[in-house]
Amino acid sequence: MRELLFRTLLYRYFFFDWLYKDASRGNLLERSAAWRFNQMHAHWLLTYMRRWLGCGLIFFGMGGAAELMLSAPGLSALFYVPGVLIVPVNVVIGVLWLGLKTLPGPL
Repeated sequence: MRELLFRTLLYRYFFFDWLYKDASRGNLLERSAAWRFNQMHAHWLLTYMRRWLGCGLIFFGMGGAAELMLSAPGLSALFYVPGVLIVPVNVVIGVLWLGLKTLPGPL
């Protein structure tokens, strides 16, 4: 088995599109099968939410440390901005998880 490159592993660690099938292509049966496949794998979205949340907390902690210990508000902004941008990522992942858990499939 061929080993994956580090950048591929890093991408798969933070982004989940490789894990799901496109439920908008194909005939009705293929779309239904893709929807069921995606529903069965919806539990992985919670793992991705935890990963992004952990990164956000690390960024906020580094921003707080830079602000309090170094008294450098400009430097702390370099950490706070990515920390804040993680919030909409988690909102999107949560909406996707909720949709896969509650919405009916195409069939």
